[in-house]
Amino acid sequence: MPTSKSPAARKTPASPAPIQPLKGVRVLSLALNLPGPAALMRCRQMGANCVKLEPPPPTGAPAGASGDPMKLYNPTAYAALHDGVRTAMADLKTERGQNLLHRELAKTDVLLTSFRPSALVKLGLTWKALHKQHPQLSQVAIVGSPGERAEEPGHDLTYLAENDLVTGLDLPATLYADMGGSLMASEAVLQAVLHQRAKGKGVYLEVALSAAAGYLALPRSWSLTQPGAAVGGGHAGYRLYACKDGRVALAALEPHFAASLCAAAGVQAAGMKAMFAPATHAAIEAWVKGKTRKQLDVLAVEKDIPLQTLAR
Repeated sequence: MPTSKSPAARKTPASPAPIQPLKGVRVLSLALNLPGPAALMRCRQMGANCVKLEPPPPTGAPAGASGDPMKLYNPTAYAALHDGVRTAMADLKTERGQNLLHRELAKTDVLLTSFRPSALVKLGLTWKALHKQHPQLSQVAIVGSPGERAEEPGHDLTYLAENDLVTGLDLPATLYADMGGSLMASEAVLQAVLHQRAKGKGVYLEVALSAAAGYLALPRSWSLTQPGAAVGGGHAGYRLYACKDGRVALAALEPHFAASLCAAAGVQAAGMKAMFAPATHAAIEAWVKGKTRKQLDVLAVEKDIPLQTLAR
């Protein structure tokens, strides 16, 4: 786990109160698991009135269970995602569930879904049907892959792998495609609301998780993060190093930060080209290895070096 710098070292001006661009907007979600609920959480943080309809829990589930698998395998995450969200159960395969859904849709601005297109057809929730019944409504549909590939099975890991974001045999540190997709979905909600206000009618927008992974992969596709590149380990000031009692993430990329790092480490490196030299790498590696995390934290503040210490 990262260590915390002292309060004095981290003191920053107070953040302004967040604006709420979705205040007065009603978002209804049918989306389960992570991307949809994370997008709904973002909408709520932007002031939206958020409602979620969940399917019945599976047969044999304990009392109070949800039809969203997230609540079953990680109640803590589920609680954080749904804080401030009104939830209700609706079996959309039944007439009663459909009636409840359409009562909610009649007073909804944006519907958030995460079904495959074939499932939307079965539930009578195609855009054509929705737009006819609720012309004021917009829909943001989260899918795995875009267009004709929307029926393909997949998850965060496969979308990252497709975009060359999985290296070695270690799993990624977080669910990048899901969380990136949730941000794109909340952005799409904002786009839909702007469209509604400008045109007076709803719009359909699709967000693909594979496209979110592709967006996150752009720096890699541009060779910015490929091995040997400036932020791919080639620059001696932008690397992970071992220290006496853990690790340190150095991000002294800009010339003035690199100069501060070299001055602190007693390394003679004249100019950017020298930061790529093996000798510079070796010298900084040796310097860091002789320091504790506490010593490095102090130096970061004193010498204006962007770094973050981590435990082993």
